Amino acid sequence: MGQDNRSAASSQQVAQVDNSQDEKSLLLHNSPFMKACRREKTERTPIWLMRQAGRYMKEFREIRSRVTLLELCKTPELACEVTVHAQEKLGVDAAIIFSDILVPLDALGVGLDYVKGEGPVIERPLRQESELDSLPELDVRESLSYVMQAISLTRKALKPDIPLLGFAAAPFTLASYLIEGGSSRNYENTKTMMYCRPELWQRLMSKIVSISIDYLNAQIEAGAQAVQVFDSWMGCLSVPDYQKFSHPYSAQLIAGIKKDVPVIHFGTGNVHLLPLMKTAGASVLGLDWRVDLAKKWDELGDNIAVQGNLDPCVLFADQRYIRSTTENLLASVASKPGYIFNLGHGVLPPTDVDNVRFLVDLVHDYKG
Repeated sequence: MGQDNRSAASSQQVAQVDNSQDEKSLLLHNSPFMKACRREKTERTPIWLMRQAGRYMKEFREIRSRVTLLELCKTPELACEVTVHAQEKLGVDAAIIFSDILVPLDALGVGLDYVKGEGPVIERPLRQESELDSLPELDVRESLSYVMQAISLTRKALKPDIPLLGFAAAPFTLASYLIEGGSSRNYENTKTMMYCRPELWQRLMSKIVSISIDYLNAQIEAGAQAVQVFDSWMGCLSVPDYQKFSHPYSAQLIAGIKKDVPVIHFGTGNVHLLPLMKTAGASVLGLDWRVDLAKKWDELGDNIAVQGNLDPCVLFADQRYIRSTTENLLASVASKPGYIFNLGHGVLPPTDVDNVRFLVDLVHDYKG
C-alpha cells in the first residue's frame, strides 16, 4: 500500500513538472517577439537590440576589466550574468546570449585573438588547400560546450516569457574572417579564392556550413527559442557574386536549422542583395540603418517578418530627437504584423544607457 502511495505521489510530481513546462512553453510561444517572428499581431511592438550587453553599460565594463572577451565568452556563469542583466536593465522583449561570432574559429585552432584598436585577429589565416586539410573535425557540442552551458544557465535565469536568441556568423562572413585574418576593406584574399580557386572556396564553405548547422542546432537544444545569422560582410559582394558564392551556403545553413525555430538573417550594406537574401529562407530579415525599412518591406512582400533599423548614432542625440525619429519609423510600418524593432547595427560603446532605456519605453508605449 505504501509503495502504491509513493508511486501515485511520484506520478503527481511528474504531472506537475510537465504542466509547469507546458505553461512556460506557452508563455514563450505567445511572447510579443515570437509572435512577431510568426507575423502575428502583437499588443505592442517587440524590441531587442544587437550588442545588448556591451561597453555602454557600467556593469559590463566592470566585468570586462577583469577578463578578456574570450574569457567572458568561455565562462558560462559570466556570459549568463551579462545576458540576463542587459535584458532586465533595459526591459527588452528578448535576450541574446553573450558570445562572439568567431568562437568557432577559436575552436578550429587557427589562433583567434582580440587586439585593442584592431579587433579580431586570426594568427593563421587560411589561404591554401593544405591549411584547409589540416583543420580538425569539430564536435561543436564538445569544443563549444561553454556556449551551450551559458544558454542553459541563461534560459533558467530569464523570466519565463522572455525568449532567448542564439546566433552564428553566416558562412560568407565566417569564411572571410578566416581567409583575411581579421578586418578588411577590400576582401582581396577572400575574392581571390572565390574567383581563382572556386573548388577550394566550395570545400571551405561546405565545411563551415556543416559546423554552423550543428552549432545553431546545439544552441536550440540547449534552450534558445530563436537564432540570428549575422552576415556582417555580405555587402561587399555584387549581386552575381552573392548569388554564386554566398547565397547557396546561407540557404543550406538555414535549411539545416531545426524546423519551427525562427531564423533572423541580418546583413549590412546589402540593400542590393535583399531580394535574393529573402530567398535564403529565413523567417525574419534584419535591415541595417541605410535602408528605408517601410519601402523595402513593401517591395519584399508581407510573407516575411522584418527587424530594424534605427541608426545606432541616433542614440547620441537628445531625447526629443530620439522620440521623433523612433516614432517616424514606427509610424512608417503602421503596426503591420511581423515587425521587430531593433537598431540597424549594435549599440555603440559611447551610448548613454538612459537613452537606450528611453528608446525601449518609447517603442513599448507607442500606440500609432
